[in-house]
Amino acid sequence: MKRLGIKEIEAILPHRHPFLLVDYIEDYEPGEFAVGYKCVTFHEDFFRGHFPQEPVMPGVLTVEALAQTGAVAILSKEENKGKTAYFGGIKNCRFRGKVSPGDKIKLETRIIKCKGPVGVGHAVASVDGKVVVDAELTFMIG
Repeated sequence: MKRLGIKEIEAILPHRHPFLLVDYIEDYEPGEFAVGYKCVTFHEDFFRGHFPQEPVMPGVLTVEALAQTGAVAILSKEENKGKTAYFGGIKNCRFRGKVSPGDKIKLETRIIKCKGPVGVGHAVASVDGKVVVDAELTFMIG
């Protein structure tokens, strides 16, 4: 298992606080997959307005966290170092549960197709073993 802390993630991804949505990578294989985690706290900026009476992490931010996890896998390949992975599309996205303060989201993205600068990842986010988001994410390396 290859673990990455926040400083190692920042060396791979261009994202920074408050938009870096992966706290650590538990394991990864360049060009193949990455498994990361986001520890959600009540202090996240988005909870002030989404929703004050019942704080819920916006589903699209969970998708972004999955994309960032996949970007660690694809941008850690030697030929992609220093590049950026951009969204190319989201297919078959399903929101199956909510994410609340105190949750630890497991983020798993496996690269299922890659041709030139374009690729596809299958991404699953879960909390306590329950899937909260699954999607197919298309990316472009630029």
